[in-house]
Amino acid sequence: MDSAIKPKRHFKLKMPGAFVILFILTVVAVAATWMIPAGSYSKLSYNQTSSHLQITDPHGKISNIPSTQKELDKLGVKIDIHQFTSGGITQAVSIPNTYKRLKQHPAGAGDITSSMVRGTIEAVDIMVFILVLGGLIGVVKASGAFESGLMALTKKTKGHEFALIFFVSILMVLGGTLCGIEEEAVAFYPILVPIFIAMGYDSIVCVGAIFLASSIGTSFSTINPFSVVIASNAAGIDFTQGIMWRVVGCIVAAAFVIIYLYWYSKKVKADPTFSYSYDDRDEFNHMWEIASTDDHQKSSFTIRKKIILLLFVSAFPIMVWGVMSQGWWFPTMASSFLAFAIIIMFLTGTGNHGLGEKGVVDAFVNGASSLVGVSLIIGLARGINLVLNEGLISDTILQFSSTLVAHMSGPTFILVMLFIFFVLGFIVPSSSGLAVLSMPILAPLADTVHIPRFVVVTAYQFGQYAMLFLAPTGLVMATLQMLNMKYSHWLKFVWPVVVFVLVFGGGILVAEVLIY
Repeated sequence: MDSAIKPKRHFKLKMPGAFVILFILTVVAVAATWMIPAGSYSKLSYNQTSSHLQITDPHGKISNIPSTQKELDKLGVKIDIHQFTSGGITQAVSIPNTYKRLKQHPAGAGDITSSMVRGTIEAVDIMVFILVLGGLIGVVKASGAFESGLMALTKKTKGHEFALIFFVSILMVLGGTLCGIEEEAVAFYPILVPIFIAMGYDSIVCVGAIFLASSIGTSFSTINPFSVVIASNAAGIDFTQGIMWRVVGCIVAAAFVIIYLYWYSKKVKADPTFSYSYDDRDEFNHMWEIASTDDHQKSSFTIRKKIILLLFVSAFPIMVWGVMSQGWWFPTMASSFLAFAIIIMFLTGTGNHGLGEKGVVDAFVNGASSLVGVSLIIGLARGINLVLNEGLISDTILQFSSTLVAHMSGPTFILVMLFIFFVLGFIVPSSSGLAVLSMPILAPLADTVHIPRFVVVTAYQFGQYAMLFLAPTGLVMATLQMLNMKYSHWLKFVWPVVVFVLVFGGGILVAEVLIY
């Protein structure tokens, strides 16, 4: 008998990268269009040109009716007509009791690649924003302002590192609950990640303080126009109904996330090998950390570097102001970032120690190219939704969901509804898109079990966003690609938060049902 003891081999499941996961999901979506029956509801929209309501039946036939409350009541659409005429609801909504089975419309093998291309074209506004952001980052890095400012900041925050994580998390929760900051949060990584690295934290902490915190705020939206407001409008109620439940829930959820981040960041700070993403630590640090230098000229925090850093930092509160009060969307945000980039390029390129025209242009191009992968991920995720919509199976799933909860008791009804929205969150990762698709169908079901419709709106928020922490069809993959983080590492960290949202959220829903 061999006395040597052979080391045990541990099986380790290797999760594929973001691009491979999205490709697999695209293939699965194509296969689903063959297996799930095709069908559609009639859709209702408001035509600004003719000032009429426009109905598109499941076969694509269009008819116009007067834009009056009486006509909406006839259709069983319990929404104030003002929501259509004022522009509060801009997307087509589903008309209850109009679902019809249609001839199967399966996708073909060619749709696997064509959907990827068309999804990328649809997401071009977000992609341009991300590329301009990358260019701006590249120019600021080339100026040396990041390095000098970071050295000054780390000296002042020594011993109080978690205070910054706490402050950032609170701001992100507020941004999520008030105005639904999600895709826009991508802009904050370049300014915060190098700081977190210098403080001894890992990529998980970076995503937790930015993406996780903003998404928790959105999960418990109070006045977020892209979530609770549009969903309430589509459900035919005022968004202030149930707001105190959401405020209390948001406070508790924010406390949970911050405590969880404190526990995890303290562990990583004490022992870097505890990090869930320790395997990729060197590669992550190489990508994002600002290397220190002994060259006084390069490391000194000059007036010009202070101005450059001030301009860079000021671009972000201006972006938030534009989104919240001026109705900015990605093209306008990209334009504002480009304006700051041009000013910083001028400051960096001129003078005795300037980089010159070629230097600043190369810095912008290199910075933009570093985020090409991130922008492509967003486009590929859009392609999956195109396959499901064009295969006419999304409405079939919605119709099945509505029959599933019929004639249930109140608490059981709302918990099953939470699960339904959790599943629908994978199929329709857009908060406003899912709201107008599902609320006119599912919210009236609350009347049949004698509970307020706002409880269904709350279930929509909790269910969809619990899924969006996980769903590759949402923003998760773009975020992980940006920070070069494995999906498996993220799952290990985020699953307790998903469980919390579902369990705590389910408790709030049952309490709402029992009290009302």
